[in-house]
Amino acid sequence: MSNLVIVRPLRPAIELEHFAGLAATEALLKLGLRPMAGGAAGAWLFTNTGRTSLLDGTFDIDTDTFLIALFLSTSNLGAASTTYAAVTSEHANANGYTTGGISLGPLTLAGTTTVTVDDPADAVWTASGGSIVAKFAAIYETAGRVLCYCQLDSGGADVTATDGNTLTVAFSASGIFTLA
Repeated sequence: MSNLVIVRPLRPAIELEHFAGLAATEALLKLGLRPMAGGAAGAWLFTNTGRTSLLDGTFDIDTDTFLIALFLSTSNLGAASTTYAAVTSEHANANGYTTGGISLGPLTLAGTTTVTVDDPADAVWTASGGSIVAKFAAIYETAGRVLCYCQLDSGGADVTATDGNTLTVAFSASGIFTLA
C-alpha cells in the first residue's frame, strides 16, 4: 500500500466516509474487481415539443411506454429535438448497446398538488466487447416523440463504461422530474 496523507476534515463524518471508501476499494481489489467511480449527470431538460406534448395530453405518462437511448457528443440532441428519428449520432449498435436504447416501460406518477414522475428502475447497460461512450441520454416514447434529455456528465464530458463494466443512468430518488 502506498503512503497516505490525510488532512483532517472539518467534520468527523467526512473522515469516516473517506476510510469507509478506502476499505470498500481494497475489498473490491481483493476480489479482482475494478472499482469504477460514478458521476453526476446534468438535469433532465424538456424538449420544446416534449413540454407541449406533456401539457396537451399527447404524452400519457403512466400509460405510454418510454425508452431511454444514449447519444454521442456529435449529436444534435437539444431543446429543438422533436422525434427520436431526427436525433443524430446515437451510440452504435455494439459493445452491449442496442440501437433504440432500453425500455423504461410506463413511468409512474405520485402526488396531487406536486406531481413527481419517476421510473421504477434505473437504466443499465453492460459494456461487452468494447466500451460504451456517450454524452447524452434521451427519454422518448415508442411513437418516437422526445420528452426530455440530459448530459450524462454535468461538466459536459463524455462518459465511458469500459468492457465488462456497466453504465447506469440512475434516476434521482425524488423522481425524473416534478410538476408543481
